[in-house]
Amino acid sequence: MKLKTLAAVAAASLSMLAAPGAHAQAEQFVPLLVYRTGQFAPLGIPWADGKQDYLKLVNARDGGVNGVKLSFEECETAYDAAKGVECYERLKGKSGGAAGFDTQSTGITFAVTDKAFADKMSVVTMGYGLSQSVDGTVFEWNFPLLGTYWTAADVMVQDILKKEKGNLKGKKIALVYHDSPYGKEPIALLQKRAAKDGFELSLFPVTPPGVEQKSTWLQIRQQRPDYVLLWSAGVMTPAAVREAQATGYARDKIYAIWWAGSDHDVKDIGAGAKGYNAITIHNSAAKDKVHDDLKKFVYDKGQGTASNASEVGVMAHTRGMMISMLQVEAIRAAQEKFGKGKVMTPEQIKWGMENLDLTADKLKALGFGEIMRPVKTSCSNHMGTDWARIVQWDGGKWNITSDWYQADKSLIDPLVKELSAKYATDKKITPRSCS
Repeated sequence: MKLKTLAAVAAASLSMLAAPGAHAQAEQFVPLLVYRTGQFAPLGIPWADGKQDYLKLVNARDGGVNGVKLSFEECETAYDAAKGVECYERLKGKSGGAAGFDTQSTGITFAVTDKAFADKMSVVTMGYGLSQSVDGTVFEWNFPLLGTYWTAADVMVQDILKKEKGNLKGKKIALVYHDSPYGKEPIALLQKRAAKDGFELSLFPVTPPGVEQKSTWLQIRQQRPDYVLLWSAGVMTPAAVREAQATGYARDKIYAIWWAGSDHDVKDIGAGAKGYNAITIHNSAAKDKVHDDLKKFVYDKGQGTASNASEVGVMAHTRGMMISMLQVEAIRAAQEKFGKGKVMTPEQIKWGMENLDLTADKLKALGFGEIMRPVKTSCSNHMGTDWARIVQWDGGKWNITSDWYQADKSLIDPLVKELSAKYATDKKITPRSCS
């Protein structure tokens, strides 16, 4: 997979160099940090394929963004923070400046955030990263678009509340989490939620990579929590589902974060995972016109990134396309202000990121009308809207089982304000005015 991708990029680069006058055609560079290897590779591969496929689609179907073609280069991080920093440093100045980094890792996000402040480089973390970075007055260069781990945890509890007829007093909820910055991120919100709703919160860290979880699930069997929230990804997810099955813990009492809710997590377990719930960021379980366009303009021409076209439409791949689409639309928004048909600087693209206004009509035209609801960002709000739904595995496919949710702002907003203010104090950042 990796060799195929690198070869395709190299071939494209050579063809551009060889083409007469090609040097005159400026391109917008999009860096692609990926992990096709390592503990999270089962998630990382379709995610990376989706990111790259959407950039190919924009070039093939639209001729780029207002005539500006998109170029890209992958850099393998293996979900390692040190390697992620190396990739960031290597790619940030390429072709005049990168169009923002989707680090594809909360740990890497932590590692490069201070650098991004100094470099004036956008860090785009759709559905992950630092949850308090919603606050654009402090985190000028971070964009946790569409949702954070706090909003995800809150929605999970809301769905559980609905099942329990609005009362969680005396109930037990366990968090089984990857023992890393990623896995620890929802804890602050869940503690607030437990105090408000009266449930007992138990924490079960799992040592990476998470293949061995037998002792964790034996403790779950002994303590008998009413629900388990699962913060895992890659090889840790099917290991958790299999241990739940082995210890007799009901899969319909498990709620997984979106990175633990894709086809590759449960398809090999099949009926053994029946009832397993996952949250989706917006409605990334849906199929839409963008999938048809990708087949027509990219895969039917033998230019798809995935080794198997059947991967198109799985949730991880769709989420990858969503991330690239948001970056492309930030470029488009920047061009509307600073000049159509021009290559945008990192600072101009940052302006585009915090001035996204994707209406229902725009999303429909882009082919994402069924996948996403309208999104609008601002100087102070770097997330936009945090719509989410719950899906459930029926043994053979995912089914949407909830209406739309948004997080409880009465809990989320004070937490964002509290921890972003602490970050500003610790880092000696003076919050900017967004008036």
